[in-house]
Amino acid sequence: MGKPVALTSGELSATIDPLGAELWSLKDADGRELMTDADPAYWTGHAPLLFPFVGRLREDRYRVNGKEYTLPQHGFARKREFALVESDGASALFRLEADAATRENYPFDFRLEMAFALTGATLAMTATVSNSGETDMPFSFGYHPGFAWPLPYGAAVEEHRVIFEKPEPAPIRKVGSEPGLIALETVASPVEGNVLTPTYEMFAGDALIWDRLESRSLTWRAPGKPHLKIDFPDMPWLGLWQKPGAHYLCVEPWAGMADPVGFAGDVWDKPGVIRLAPGDARSFRMNVTLVEN
Repeated sequence: MGKPVALTSGELSATIDPLGAELWSLKDADGRELMTDADPAYWTGHAPLLFPFVGRLREDRYRVNGKEYTLPQHGFARKREFALVESDGASALFRLEADAATRENYPFDFRLEMAFALTGATLAMTATVSNSGETDMPFSFGYHPGFAWPLPYGAAVEEHRVIFEKPEPAPIRKVGSEPGLIALETVASPVEGNVLTPTYEMFAGDALIWDRLESRSLTWRAPGKPHLKIDFPDMPWLGLWQKPGAHYLCVEPWAGMADPVGFAGDVWDKPGVIRLAPGDARSFRMNVTLVEN
């Protein structure tokens, strides 16, 4: 296993584990942790990458080109060792490529590169998916970082808010009757204008899912305290999730999502699947900025 890679800009420091190219830590200049404490009583993840599919497949199976394959929830990238291509102390590039093991359950030649760069108070992350094969490739991609709740600046849990870039009046979705799959029915938006006041109780039934999202940016904050600005310009959907009572809130920009309840179609009919032609690539950005009040 590769050693964790440490990056710093002076204003922020980050640690990335080559296993899954997973962001394990993001700290301010005073060493205060801005991410999950990974308490095993709740969830030991930090910021897994979701590839080649976001969420759960019905019965953990999908069909493509007349054949059926199996994959676990959120795919395999989070459990694979990425190669460190380059690092200069403030940035790093990691790479995962198809091999015999991945082709058994995902029969496509791909390259997934994950770039991290610290500049001042911003961590910029860019995932680039390339099709190095000779046929169209179906995929989706998502981020899954867990940010500290409460943030380490003295505000209480109940003072924290998610402030969306725009009003979000559209109904949202939740997990349905089949484990991990998306309910067909919608529920009223819990956002008042552009403000969500999260509570543990909101997540008793798993994630909240915005599939008619207007915003491509939000802030995670408590009034009058330093806060996080989170930008995701290439991601059309958003999930918010935590285990009730845990010390994190996962802010998950997605390009793709889990199967709907009862889904029995081909992978090309799966909501959010991207068709990538041979030789093409798609990039997905997520920036996290610490904003001092």
